[in-house]
Amino acid sequence: MNIRSTNPEGRRRILALADSLDFEQPVRAAFDTHRDLDLEVVNAGLPSDPTGLDDASLILVELDAGRPDRVAALQQLAARLAGRVPIVVVTNVFNEIVARQLLQSRIADFLTKPVTPDDLVRSCARASQATMASRPAEAQICTFLPAAGGVGVTTLSIQAALLLMRAGSRNASATCLVDLDFQHGACADYLDLEPRLDLSEIEPRPERLDHQLLEVMLSHHSSGLAVIAAPHRPAEMRTFDADIVTRLLDLVATKFDHVVIDMPRTWFSWTDNVLLGSNKLFIVTETTVPGLRHARHLVDAIAERLSDAVQPRVIVNRFDQGWFAAGLRRADIKQALGDAFAGTIPNDYQLVREAIDRGVPLEEVKSRNAIMVDLKKLITEPGPVRASKAQTFGEADRDVRGRVRVG
Repeated sequence: MNIRSTNPEGRRRILALADSLDFEQPVRAAFDTHRDLDLEVVNAGLPSDPTGLDDASLILVELDAGRPDRVAALQQLAARLAGRVPIVVVTNVFNEIVARQLLQSRIADFLTKPVTPDDLVRSCARASQATMASRPAEAQICTFLPAAGGVGVTTLSIQAALLLMRAGSRNASATCLVDLDFQHGACADYLDLEPRLDLSEIEPRPERLDHQLLEVMLSHHSSGLAVIAAPHRPAEMRTFDADIVTRLLDLVATKFDHVVIDMPRTWFSWTDNVLLGSNKLFIVTETTVPGLRHARHLVDAIAERLSDAVQPRVIVNRFDQGWFAAGLRRADIKQALGDAFAGTIPNDYQLVREAIDRGVPLEEVKSRNAIMVDLKKLITEPGPVRASKAQTFGEADRDVRGRVRVG
């Protein structure tokens, strides 16, 4: 989920956002001898919509710190970029208040006017190098979407997250399970955890959500799995601005190696963004004719909305594989789902119920059970995933706005 830091010709792009007409000349003089850089100066100040800025290698901002609207615009820009692109600020005023504002916005570096060309170049070079050195590896996003209610998507999401956590090469805390069903989410209940994601605190000021606040809102299972879940509100239809969910997931993706997302069945304004930002998307259904029809319709709907940018695969849960088992056969399922069919998960109601009641992984109840064996094959096989790397959820948001009307 890395941000492109060079233009198509391999040259680095420096974007300077000027707040006054006399800022362009010294900036161009500072970078004039650096032929490996493409300098673009915009004399319109800070934009209200930062869309399209995160393909820059570095953003240089001239800031009139005496104007609250300019400071607020800088804070909004920094919040949306979430550290993906370093920001260097050149300000006309510096005092304790300005220092606190820049610190809270996590600006890479700042300079106070007057600024020499050498100081400007050195500051930009330090900020760019520090960002490249600290940039995390690309997170792998695995999303589970239910085709109908009660198909077992939460159980599969939890077990998939535990499998990826144990297979991780860094440490146990490198995997995060995110429950995006804010109305009926059950991940925390299944794992006997207290949900700590306080959306009412984030909603009024999404820019407050940073890595520090994210850490406060994480729940941790005894296995080492990190979980993000909000207290469910079954009597409320909770809708949130897409920017809140986008920012939350982008932060999670920079902190963890693997992210598993448990999606709600309802389609929200941010659903397209999440699907576009996923490396793998699994639709979960059950072994019934209506279940297969729901899954097929959902595959077709995603193809219609998002074209070939997302290639969902269908997992058929609770499949009875015995020779004398009644109901649909595997050949029937393949015929109904076609190329979208990923595989089946065996039915073991007693095992799943005991694990849920105890709040423990399936393997703690029964080691090497058939559910985990088959699920591991599905989530670790290459499969027909997207040819390109997953986008950040912010990038997905911009793609969606240009492609479809959301909400």
